[in-house]
Amino acid sequence: MSSPPGVFFLRCLVIVALASHAEGEMYTSLQDVKQAINVERKLIEYLRTYIDSELERLEDIKRFYAKVSDLHTILYKGSAAATANPLVAFTLIKRLHSEWLNVIHSNEAQENIQTLRSKYEEEEADLPKVEDLRGAAKGLMRLQDVYSLQVSSLVKGRFQRITNGGVIDVCSPAVSVSLSGDDCFLVGKVAYEQEDYYHSVQWLEESVRLFRGTGGQWSPENEGTLEDALDHLAFSHFKTGNVSYALSLSHELLHHDPMNGRVLQNVEKYEKLLGSAGPSRECSLRRPGSSYLRTRDTYERLCLTKGSQPMHFQNPRLFCDHFTNNSPALLLQPVRREVLSLQPHVVLYHDFVTGAEAEDIKKLAQDGLKRSVVAAGEKQETADYRISKSAWLKGSESSIVGRLDHRISVLTGLNVKHPYGEFLQVVNYGIGGHYEPHFDHATSPSSPVFKLKTGNRVATFMIYLSSVEAGGSTAFIYANFSVPVVKKAAIFWWNLHRNGQGDEDTLHAGCPVLIGDKWVANKWIHEYGQEFQRRCSLNPEV
Repeated sequence: MSSPPGVFFLRCLVIVALASHAEGEMYTSLQDVKQAINVERKLIEYLRTYIDSELERLEDIKRFYAKVSDLHTILYKGSAAATANPLVAFTLIKRLHSEWLNVIHSNEAQENIQTLRSKYEEEEADLPKVEDLRGAAKGLMRLQDVYSLQVSSLVKGRFQRITNGGVIDVCSPAVSVSLSGDDCFLVGKVAYEQEDYYHSVQWLEESVRLFRGTGGQWSPENEGTLEDALDHLAFSHFKTGNVSYALSLSHELLHHDPMNGRVLQNVEKYEKLLGSAGPSRECSLRRPGSSYLRTRDTYERLCLTKGSQPMHFQNPRLFCDHFTNNSPALLLQPVRREVLSLQPHVVLYHDFVTGAEAEDIKKLAQDGLKRSVVAAGEKQETADYRISKSAWLKGSESSIVGRLDHRISVLTGLNVKHPYGEFLQVVNYGIGGHYEPHFDHATSPSSPVFKLKTGNRVATFMIYLSSVEAGGSTAFIYANFSVPVVKKAAIFWWNLHRNGQGDEDTLHAGCPVLIGDKWVANKWIHEYGQEFQRRCSLNPEV
């Protein structure tokens, strides 16, 4: 299936531009995704200018066409009489020698498209890269898995799953879009390239269905075609053991491309396999297991239930109160405290910050946001199991950061000044942004946590700077409960027992954000400096 040469060049320009900047990070922060909207607005304006210029050029061509057509309709009916007039003869010769030449060899079209390309290249640095496209596709598949979403519903812009044989809405976002066959093809292709045929089959099935619905008609903005989707889907089914369906799809592909030698070979191979095999077995897609995430099932269940674990929260020993921590600063305005768990000790402080303070913190962090990293021995590196960007904020006593530090200290009774407390880390999550189960405290003596030389992280104080429509809960894996995002609230827990050993019950995760823009601020407090605030004990249970 071919495309017009000019359109093909534009597609190549986009692909080359993306490939030359493979290290993309836009997808790891919704703040960056929002900025991409402004970039596309500029591109729309550039395209509008190009269309106007092209329409003006075509109007000139239409005018020339009308002029020449009228001459042949009216003046040249009797060619002998017309050419007898030297003026008519002269204008005919001049028109054929130069006017037609100027129209046919005009550079105006090339100048118009070159202007559009130049404007595009000016914005190239702010455009998503190939890795952003892959990361966004992986984010969709992550949401599909964790929240048990139906792909057939996602392509219609709906977030649904099957429960007890019925389809229910997981959430109903205020704004949504449906996906095209090409959109689904790109998601399926990302899975296909990773040899993840569980996901590639589901997304490519939708791609083929949508492409068939358009009659296989090609659109200039598309990267894939019906033939491409059939090709990838047939091989995906073959890899999952569904050889008969792979053969059927290959025959359909040959209908569109009968001389495709590779597909002809595949058909021969599939027919031999089916001929030599016994009775066909029904093939069912199975999600690949996880070799590195042993707690995946618990983690995803806690994310899915979004804080509704009655066996945990019906504990009569859990309570809510107005908390002062015996501090004069809180006597007149105590904090609303909700004890979420006794082991590990986890507390939620409602309305810890104001809406204005949350916005100020987010604005301060925006320019410093960089891809979040995880500990890897003595070094730090990015990882697919943590999709977000973060910035570290220092603050004077009078700054908003300094005031938050003071408030944390009053509430917890701990010394949070640097280096006994780390600088405030502000985090913005990306598309399907998450942080799979992990400990905040160091579990290895070579961890970068010890670079401050103030011991391990004894406690975590995390502030929710935004709300989300769905997803994004904080799940405590071994403790078997999760906490939904509560805007302006803060959650606090101890990472270490009093004897300095890590509390394994604090294994926790940031569930993928389904709908919304999640911002949090983390304050990690270290062991040293707390000698009189939290006394040590040889007994970890004390």
